[in-house]
Amino acid sequence: MINLISDTVTKPTPGMLQAMLQAEVGDDVFGQDPTVNALEAKAAKMFGKEAALFCPSGTMTNQIAIKVHTQPLDEVICDEYSHIYQYEVGGYAFNSGIGVNLIKGTNGKITAEQVASAIKPVYDWLPISKLVVLENTCNKGGGSFYTLDEIRPIQQVCQERGLGLHLDGARVFNALVETGESTQAVGEVFDSISICLSKGLGAPVGSLLIGSQAFIRQARRVRKAMGGGMRQAGFLAAAGIYALDHQVLRLKEDNDRAKLLGETLSRQAYVDNVRPVQSNIVIFDLKAPWTAESYLAHLAERGINASAFGPQTVRFVTHLDVTASMIDQVLEEVTKV
Repeated sequence: MINLISDTVTKPTPGMLQAMLQAEVGDDVFGQDPTVNALEAKAAKMFGKEAALFCPSGTMTNQIAIKVHTQPLDEVICDEYSHIYQYEVGGYAFNSGIGVNLIKGTNGKITAEQVASAIKPVYDWLPISKLVVLENTCNKGGGSFYTLDEIRPIQQVCQERGLGLHLDGARVFNALVETGESTQAVGEVFDSISICLSKGLGAPVGSLLIGSQAFIRQARRVRKAMGGGMRQAGFLAAAGIYALDHQVLRLKEDNDRAKLLGETLSRQAYVDNVRPVQSNIVIFDLKAPWTAESYLAHLAERGINASAFGPQTVRFVTHLDVTASMIDQVLEEVTKV
């Protein structure tokens, strides 16, 4: 099967597996796993921050960040498509006792003007606006991404109004291989950053939360309270180091293949529209009588798996286990529908 369901389905490469087998490990809860320590130091340096924290998932890194940045009765401002709102089970309320202030952006992206307008005045009967979260790239927005020129005005609003700014950067490297911007420059505009290792970068498990020493010191305590303290996690951290060393630049291939899929789908009579394809995610709407269910069943019979994003909406995601020849096969099949 050609698996376009998500870039989370990637398998470790032979080189990554070898790195995992050779990892030196210890007990990370005691801070004594040298490979975890090396991964955290590497990630912090990449983004020009003081420290980082290795966690099992991006949901955990986002939820820890929200918890450290806020107090109960605060609120987080984000786009309505944001992962922290759509796909983290209301964790902002469950874990942190805060509200969410949703902005209707464009394909998952919001502006400084929208953020400024969303910040609430301080009254007893309103939550306190405390944190802004940007998702780069935005999954539900079709892999849309911010440039630094779009982020800096939002950062300025946050600084002027005393709000924290967190990056849900689960696929941030897919954005950076398009913009050519540096990780150091990204680190300069955010108070905290979450990056995922187990999507396009191909590691089997893990995300990193990056920030100041004081921020990460508190984040470690929250990670433990959430059950995220791992022991000999160096075997997993070794995969993350390998991913950051060897599998960042190749993300451009995934983006280019997704764009080719998007261009081809946009020419098909049964496709109503295709969201702008900027990275490795393709989201498109079908014309009746096709539904997402019937279309996906049709593709599955031809050896292609994808996911439904609505009653008549389908998502394709390219990744390192989808080769050029597989893309050719998908292109052939979608033109036969």
